[in-house]
Amino acid sequence: MTRKQRRSIFIFTGLGVIALAAFLVLTALQDSIVFFYSPSDIEAKNIETGQRIRVGGLVAQGSVKRSEGTEVDFDISDGGKTIKVSYNGILPDLFREGQGVVAEGRLEGPGLFKADTVLAKHDETYMPPEVADSLKKQGVWRGEGDHPTATR
Repeated sequence: MTRKQRRSIFIFTGLGVIALAAFLVLTALQDSIVFFYSPSDIEAKNIETGQRIRVGGLVAQGSVKRSEGTEVDFDISDGGKTIKVSYNGILPDLFREGQGVVAEGRLEGPGLFKADTVLAKHDETYMPPEVADSLKKQGVWRGEGDHPTATR
């Protein structure tokens, strides 16, 4: 075997090992790579109570209830399912009913989510791409055109 053949075998073997390692890592982290779950996804995938996740969808109309201080309860809906969210903190200025939102926190029980971070859209034409795609899958998308994030 010549030096060129040995070098080629070494290179292709190394690339194969790297590809196999990348495949195994991505397969193992498949559920952790998700940017957020919609309320329908949470029910369908049987997410465990206490697990830290992100929930995305639209703030349901008439669901925002403010308590004393900075405590707020609201519902996030994807058109099919709804999940109640409890948040203690200052909401983003652009947070309002009917708008896209992603909340990060822990699932506390069936249909109840305790958020420690709430992210809202940043202008009149933007919605997080994951939320828009999920709403399109559910058939509830009310945005203009096919590219809701064109003004990123």
